[in-house]
Amino acid sequence: MSSPVIALITDRLRLATVLNTVDRCRTFDVVVEQVHAAARAGVHLVQVRERDLEGRELFDLAYRCVCAVRGTGARIIVNDRLDIAMAAGAHGVHLRETSVGAARVRSIAPRGFLVGRSVHDLNGARRAVAEGGVDYLVFGPVFATHSKPGQTEAGIDALREVADATAIPVLAVGGVTLDRVGPVMSVGAAGIAAIGLFACAPDALNDVVTTVRDGDSRFTIHDSPLC
Repeated sequence: MSSPVIALITDRLRLATVLNTVDRCRTFDVVVEQVHAAARAGVHLVQVRERDLEGRELFDLAYRCVCAVRGTGARIIVNDRLDIAMAAGAHGVHLRETSVGAARVRSIAPRGFLVGRSVHDLNGARRAVAEGGVDYLVFGPVFATHSKPGQTEAGIDALREVADATAIPVLAVGGVTLDRVGPVMSVGAAGIAAIGLFACAPDALNDVVTTVRDGDSRFTIHDSPLC
């Protein structure tokens, strides 16, 4: 079994709550610090997913994140805003399942630009594959998650179906904990994408990444109602 692709998804409000940070300006700083540390720990992708931000604020945050990963192998992906991703010098864009077609993105974006798409079931995955132009899929929520309370979890068998149905790498998202990395990888996922896994261990990202990569389950993240 190959080492998993590791993707951090940002959520500045959740991270600020874990860190007990109430200053709104400081919430941008804690995200940039998290991204900087995660990149140096070995995270492959960082999806800047701050859907409540206006364009200018999102651009500023995305640009700071791009600067934060320089000199590492990490790549910044902006959630659903191709214009901001390109303006900020990000490495790619992550599309919602119902967003613009990947082929359209390919016609605009520079060479080497990554395009990901979220899918929530097998039919959505098949549509994304048929559409073409997508580098990876993010499937979920596989398990119940604080990020989408009340949304039905797809389950590990559905993840297996999606992974089996496409040669495009599939990342599992939703309720991914350290003890679930092995199971999602065993059914064909190429890796994991997560918010809480990283937000709940802001001072131990090296340990989290090492545990995900090497499967050493001795490390545990701190106990929080948000985790």
